[in-house]
Amino acid sequence: MDTPAGFVAGNTYDKYRTRNPLHRRLMERFLSDARELAALARPRRVLEIGCGPGDLAGELFADRARNASDLDYLGTDVSAAEVERARAAHPALEFRVASAYELPFADGEFDLVVACEVLEHLESPARALREAERVCRGHVLVSVPWEPLWRLLNLARGAYVTRLGNTPGHLRHFSRRAIRRLVGKRLEIVAERRPFPWTMLLGRVGPTPP
Repeated sequence: MDTPAGFVAGNTYDKYRTRNPLHRRLMERFLSDARELAALARPRRVLEIGCGPGDLAGELFADRARNASDLDYLGTDVSAAEVERARAAHPALEFRVASAYELPFADGEFDLVVACEVLEHLESPARALREAERVCRGHVLVSVPWEPLWRLLNLARGAYVTRLGNTPGHLRHFSRRAIRRLVGKRLEIVAERRPFPWTMLLGRVGPTPP
């Protein structure tokens, strides 16, 4: 499986189950914006890249997939251990091991491809974004930490000081301008949200860029 040097699977800090009231409020805003942008895509078939233990899937798609017949969700992760955790946590959803660089799906197979908190973990985010675009016929939802603020906030709370605030596994660092530039090369950006301290973009697939 194609994994970069220094790759870290899953969340170093469990932001979905934190008891810190401030962190919980930040996550509530993040999830609210993600739900809103995912709903704009009106998807029937959803692919999530880098699903980890299925936390985001559980928040955004599990209820609809379980209670309705109009949504098919498939989560992928390069880590077999994370996929097993996701399957155990969400038996109504489908998960499989796959690299973001080589997705085992046909062109245009999904209405919505989700890559939230993924691109910063990759040596070649542009390559992964090309694959997301290839298998998508509708929209791609992307989120990344807002840098350099993310690292400064880590330092402010005394986290990862010897790494200058860099979260373990983060190989790429995106300002808002940088992530817009990267996504805009492949997709038409139709919506942007800024749930502090992230940047979230919804892009629409169009004619293949040169």
